Amino acid sequence: MKTSSLNTLFTAAVVSFGVTFSPLMFAKDTLNIYTYDSFASDWGPGPKIKANFEKECACEVNFVALDSSVGILSRAQLEGKSSQADVLLGLDLNLMVAAEKTGLLAEHSVDTSHVTVSGGWSDRFFVPFDHGHFAFIYNAETLQTPPTSLKDVVDNQSLRVIYQDPRTSTPGLGLLLWMKSVYGDEAADAWQRLARHTVTVTKSWSDAYSMFLKGEADVVLSYTTSPAYHIVAEGETKYQAAMASEGHYPQIEVAAMMKNAPHPELAKQFMAFILQPGFQSTVATGNWMLPVIALDEALPAAFDSALQPSKNLVLPAEEVADDRRAWVDEWLNATTR
Repeated sequence: MKTSSLNTLFTAAVVSFGVTFSPLMFAKDTLNIYTYDSFASDWGPGPKIKANFEKECACEVNFVALDSSVGILSRAQLEGKSSQADVLLGLDLNLMVAAEKTGLLAEHSVDTSHVTVSGGWSDRFFVPFDHGHFAFIYNAETLQTPPTSLKDVVDNQSLRVIYQDPRTSTPGLGLLLWMKSVYGDEAADAWQRLARHTVTVTKSWSDAYSMFLKGEADVVLSYTTSPAYHIVAEGETKYQAAMASEGHYPQIEVAAMMKNAPHPELAKQFMAFILQPGFQSTVATGNWMLPVIALDEALPAAFDSALQPSKNLVLPAEEVADDRRAWVDEWLNATTR
């Protein structure tokens, strides 16, 4: 048969059975990842991670941006088994037990033996993706005598303070636990003293930090790594993290995949990708936190000066899960009197 005849037959088949060659055949699966808004933003690590993973997965990554880690968990709980989420990205150490108790998560099979967070990592539901410590940030040009302890922040009535709501913000929850770990049964009294010179309590980290940068507070709750951002992105060294002699409370951010994930194989592939350079290389200068694996390329020199906590303060995870609501109520009662 002549080539021209073959071409004619093929063309006829395409015309007659065009649906066979519909673009729908070539549509890529979409991996839905619930995360917090700054992670998915243009200036966060999300866009680079999306591009890097899409090169490997033959899929499309869709970040569903929520307002906080608390919001991520609340959305997943509200949707339950019908959720379209494949992966929850942005829960933290303090929400892990609560998230596991929902029964919505699947076990992962990722090798975490090379994770470098303090104490190592072993958990069947969660894979860590970055870590750091909470700290109060100040402007060294305008605050000549910065606090040297959490108690200084609480008791210095001339110090204008901004922090975040523990019900809606990961740093806010971190401060709640930091206060509880330092003050214990006397936390309510400490909250009352802090309230007397608190400018405001914001819903989100970005709201609080923006107000601080405008000069509306002397210190703001953030992370020990926050000064690195100003050095790398702005060439500015005046923003520094205040040392807390009692120790600092850590944050380890984690990801988990949903038991009823619409795309379970893609979810598994992404969970493994989290501990690969394509993800981890974006953490330091995208999320301004520390990566959880050793990378071939050194971190920017700005991270060398990041405050190294003298002590790691961590409350037991089960205690946090059992008492978090009561501690939030304690904070509310103390600060609204």
